[in-house]
Amino acid sequence: MELLITDEIIDEIHAVRQEHAACFDFDIERIIADLRKSERMNTAQGWPLVQAREESSPNMAVQRIRFAHR
Repeated sequence: MELLITDEIIDEIHAVRQEHAACFDFDIERIIADLRKSERMNTAQGWPLVQAREESSPNMAVQRIRFAHR
């Protein structure tokens, strides 16, 4: 039996994402265009855009800690 742990914050994030997607009829191209538009507006207002990290490498500290006890 699998135990599912619910988290109010995760549930809220999912609800916001669902609502946002519904505004664009779940069309991924329109959703991405809107997100990119928001990024441009935010960076124009001076908010820094944090780039996604590349694939995790085993040398990262998090990976070393995660697998230290195996």
